[in-house]
Amino acid sequence: MGFDYATVLVFAVCAVGFCLSTLLIGALLRPRFPSSPKLMTYECGEVPQGEAWFNYNPRFYVIALVFVIFEVEIALMLPVVLVYRTWIARRHGGVAFAEILAFVLILAVGLVWTWVHGDLDWVKRIAEPSRTPSAAEPRAAG
Repeated sequence: MGFDYATVLVFAVCAVGFCLSTLLIGALLRPRFPSSPKLMTYECGEVPQGEAWFNYNPRFYVIALVFVIFEVEIALMLPVVLVYRTWIARRHGGVAFAEILAFVLILAVGLVWTWVHGDLDWVKRIAEPSRTPSAAEPRAAG
């Protein structure tokens, strides 16, 4: 049993040693020609403008999450679709169809929930607060 752990330890030491040795060899062999464009944060050929830190609109985040969810749905359903015909031949088609339908319905409920809450609206409406007279405001005599 100790031999199994020793094998894992040897592989871990070899992996760390390989990573460190390639970094060291690269640091020793690569050319060093520092210049002001090469020392910029992003060497992309464009001169940076403005600050690097800015407020990121959370709408992009929500839309990206919805997109990722449906991309994962496609990635998970593709293998099932490819073997569905063989499952029908083996008389497992009904169970597979029910599982796929349940999976799609769960995602559809999530999409409807996101849609109802307005998270798919690119420009959201801001609800105006209800205006009630406060005690500090004078009342009109009438």
